[in-house]
Parts: sequence; structure tokens; C-alpha cells
Amino acid sequence: MSRIGKQPITVPANVQVRLENGTLRVEGPKGKLELRYHANMRVIYDDRTRRISVERPNDDRLNRSLHGLTRTLINNMIVGVTQGFEKRLKVEGIGYQARLEQGKDKTRKPKLVLSVGFSHPVILDIPPELNVEVPDPNTIVVRGCDKQKVGEFAAEIRHVRPPEPYKGKGIRYENEVVRRKQGKAPVGAGG
Repeated sequence: MSRIGKQPITVPANVQVRLENGTLRVEGPKGKLELRYHANMRVIYDDRTRRISVERPNDDRLNRSLHGLTRTLINNMIVGVTQGFEKRLKVEGIGYQARLEQGKDKTRKPKLVLSVGFSHPVILDIPPELNVEVPDPNTIVVRGCDKQKVGEFAAEIRHVRPPEPYKGKGIRYENEVVRRKQGKAPVGAGG
């Protein structure tokens, strides 16, 4: 039995849960999320005790792996609509910076503008379900209720200019440790 999969998930009072036709919908103060879970899994919501549990039909390899996964995805949904998720990135390098700029198209959505050593600034569209802040030119904060989308957009930002190993310049996660390499040492004059 999966140790993660068999643990029930407690639903807070300010969260509404709807379960219908293989789809779980969760709504809370931070937003709404929806999960279409695998047909082999059985998700049970007890309205009286406000608990969600996940059951599997048998011990096949696929069902064992889906058991813990489904429970974790549902738990992430509950955490997301109550507390939300956050990724912080640091921009390091001389002249490297990030800023938010109002869009010039019809939607007027803000865009993330990165100046990271290219001949042009890199402009990224911010997904509508995410909130991006730039408290200072060297820090980017990505927030949202969907853990996957927060992580995916943070990875997209980091991919623009990953940290290089010699000087450490680039975009990195806040607590990321970049392994540094030693540069080439000058060779002494031979005699």
C-alpha cells in the first residue's frame, strides 16, 4: 500500500469541493482548480468529515504509481487554493535586470522584460492565472494557485539565461547553488 496514497486529505472550511464524472473541482480564496484524474483511481469525498481519500482497485504497477500521484496532485490543489505557491528568482550580473512593463497590445496585460546581456531585451508574456512581481531589479517573484504553472513559468524565465559556471551570471532560483568552475590560469614564462 502506498504510504502517501493512503493518507486522507483534510479540506479546510473555506474550500468548496465538487466531484463529478472523474473530475475534481476545488475552489478557495486564492482561485479555482480542476483535475481530471485517471479512471483507475477512485476519489471519495466525505462531506461530513471534510476529507478526501484516494483508493486503487488492485496492486498492479500502474495503479500503485497512480495512487500516490493522484493523492499528491489533489493535496497540491487544496494547498494552492488556500495558501498559493511561490517561486523566487535572482538575476545576477552587471547590467542584468528585470522589470514589468505595461503591454502595448489591446489586452494591456503586463509583460516581464529581461535585460540579461543580449543585444535586445527579452519580453515574456505573463500567463493570466499567475501574478509576477519585481520588488527590485534583481528579484522576480512568481505566484499562483497552480503549482505546475508556477514552476513551469519560473523555469521558462530561468531558461532565458541560465547561470553560467565561471562568473555565475544569469537567472537562478533564490536558493539554487551554482557549481563554479575555475577559469584558465595564465602559464608562467618558460625559460
